[in-house]
Amino acid sequence: MTRGTATWIGFGAVVLWGTLALFTVGSAPTPPFLLNAICFLIGGTLGMIWTAATGGLSQLRAVPLRVYAFGTLGLFGYHALYFSALRLAPAAEASLIAYLWPLLIVLLSGLLPGEKLRAGHVVGAVVGFAGAALIVTGGANGFEVDALPGYALALACALTWSSYSVVSRRFGTVPTASVAVFCLASAALSVPLHLMTEQTIWPQGLLGWASAVALGLGPVGLAFYVWDIGVKRGDIQILGTASYAAPLLSTVVLVVAGVAAPSVSLAGAAILITAGALLAARASFRSRG
Repeated sequence: MTRGTATWIGFGAVVLWGTLALFTVGSAPTPPFLLNAICFLIGGTLGMIWTAATGGLSQLRAVPLRVYAFGTLGLFGYHALYFSALRLAPAAEASLIAYLWPLLIVLLSGLLPGEKLRAGHVVGAVVGFAGAALIVTGGANGFEVDALPGYALALACALTWSSYSVVSRRFGTVPTASVAVFCLASAALSVPLHLMTEQTIWPQGLLGWASAVALGLGPVGLAFYVWDIGVKRGDIQILGTASYAAPLLSTVVLVVAGVAAPSVSLAGAAILITAGALLAARASFRSRG
């Protein structure tokens, strides 16, 4: 598999994450950790079925326990921190801090062997972050001092996912099928958190269950497998910057579905995020030239 092909496969995760908001809205009023358990169970089970069908179960037995612990910490830790941050701080501001992870991926990738961080990568990531900020902070009233614990958790969330993504590259020989174990372990860890902190409300009706299943198949399922391929074998700096397309795609999907209204800020965000991705891509091409 070429570096370019792996990058495009990894970008598939960004596209899938663009459907996260729509399906999450459809799954309401199921609480976050219960939804987490359902979705990760679906994604992990399908991954194990695919692994068994392709004869890859023997590979999973050879994966060190520390890798499984690391992967589970990445997937489960990110979601647990994100949900907790949104409970303790305004959603817009907390989400904006959490969306520092693509920028952090670009910056941290410079520490990887064989990777060269150029100014274009950093500028592109910052421009992309500005585009995401236009979307995420719509209607926000500024940061509140009382919400500092929530902001701290959001920052920890960004550090968790960026570190997971960058360090995954150092486990390039670990099969992507191991993500199925990460998902199942994350589902198992979500259950006690749900029981301790939430009221059990299952998805309601056909729409609720269809949305929950769609989450498990896509943004909380397949997305993690293709992301694993992208960060291990693709251009991680382009992927990091291009990840700012996720909130853009998410808003566009909500507009098309009639859940949200189009706006000037959406158009501005599209321009900034596209420009950021192009700057990062140009810098990557120059570094290989």
